[in-house]
Amino acid sequence: MSVSKKIAGAMERGSWIRKMFEEGARMRAEFGAANVFDFSLGNPDLQPPAEFRKVLLEEAAREAPLIHCYMPNAGYEQTRRVVAEQYAARTGLPFRAGDVVMTCGAAGGCNVILKSLLEPGDEVIALAPYFVEYGFYADNHGGTLVVVPPSADFQPDLAAIEARITPRTRALIVNSPNNPTGVLYPDSVLAGVGDLLRRESARMGREIYLISDEPYREIVYDNLPYPNPLRHYENVLVVSSHSKDLSLSGERIGHVAVSPSCAHREKLGAALTFCNRILGFVNANALMQRVVARIPGALVDVSVYERRRNRLCEALGGMGFSFVRPQGAFYLFPRSPMENDVEFCSFLSRYRVIVVPGTGFSCPGYFRISYAVSDDVLERSLEHFARAARELGMC
Repeated sequence: MSVSKKIAGAMERGSWIRKMFEEGARMRAEFGAANVFDFSLGNPDLQPPAEFRKVLLEEAAREAPLIHCYMPNAGYEQTRRVVAEQYAARTGLPFRAGDVVMTCGAAGGCNVILKSLLEPGDEVIALAPYFVEYGFYADNHGGTLVVVPPSADFQPDLAAIEARITPRTRALIVNSPNNPTGVLYPDSVLAGVGDLLRRESARMGREIYLISDEPYREIVYDNLPYPNPLRHYENVLVVSSHSKDLSLSGERIGHVAVSPSCAHREKLGAALTFCNRILGFVNANALMQRVVARIPGALVDVSVYERRRNRLCEALGGMGFSFVRPQGAFYLFPRSPMENDVEFCSFLSRYRVIVVPGTGFSCPGYFRISYAVSDDVLERSLEHFARAARELGMC
C-alpha cells in the first residue's frame, strides 16, 4: 500500500465536483473545447476589478527591506486593521486587528478554525446541501461531520439542527449565500439559529460556535442586503476569502474574523494564529495581503452573474426544470428529472453538458450548475439542455 488506507478511501469518496471536471476535460479532448459545456467547477471567469491589477503591479514593483519575508503569523497589522474596520462598519461591533487572522483562502481558514476548536471526537454540524470538503476538514482535526437534511426551500431547519446537537457538538457551519443552492439565509432564520445555539450552549455547559463561511458574501442579487450572522449570535467565527468577490481563487487569500462578542476572544485569536503556523500555512501570501489592504470594497461586476442567473432560470424553467431561485453566489441547484441524480448527470453528458450531481453535496435528487462560465457557453448550452429535456418528455 503506497498511501494510507484512510486517504485511499477518502480519495475514492472524493469530490464529485472534481470528478465531473475531469470528465469535462476528457470530453474536451475528444470533441473540442467549443463543443463541451462544462458547468462543473465554481471557478470565477470574470476578470478581477481594474484597481486590483493597478495595485498589484505597483506592489510587485515596490522595493523595501523585508518586503518578501516573514511577517507575524496572523498577517500584516495594516491588512488586518483594514479587514477589521470593514467588519466594524458592517456590524457596528468593535472589531480590531487582533480579531483577524489572514489565511490561505477560506479553505485554509476553515482548517485553522477547526484545528483551534476541536477535541478528538467532537462533532461539527453542517446543513445539507453543503460544500463536500467540510467533512474532510473536520476529519483532518479529529472531528466528525454531522449532517442535517435540507428543508424544502433549503433554509436551516431549526428543529432538525436541535435534534442533532449532542454534548460533543462544537460548531455549526453555515454558508450563505450557499454553495450549491445560491440560497441566502434571512435575518429571521439567523436570529433563530442564534437563539438555538445560545440555549444549547447553556444546556451543554460549553460554547457551540457558529462558523460562518462567507466567500460569496458580496455576490448577492436583487438589491438584497446581506443578512449578517454576527448580528444574531455572540460566538461567531467568520471565514471568508477573495476567491469570488475579486476573482482571485488561485491566489489563496482570505481571513478568519473572531466576533468581538466571542467568549474567550483573546485566546481564540492566539489559537488561530498558532494553528495558522503549525498547519504549515505559516502566513498568508505577503503580496496579496498588501494588495487587498489597499482596495477595500473593490468587487467584480456582480451584475454579470445576476444576468446569467436570470437567463438560466428563465430558460430552464421554461423547459420544465424545477428549482429554488438563487439569491446569490453563482450556482443553480435544480431537482433532477430522473430519480437517480448521478444517472441524470451521466445522461446529460451525452449532450456534452457537464454538471455535478447533488449526491456530491449530500443532497441526492438534485444537480448543480455553476454559471461562472462565459455568456457564449451558457447561451450555446441551452439547446443541449432543451434536447435532453425533450428526450425525457419534459417539454
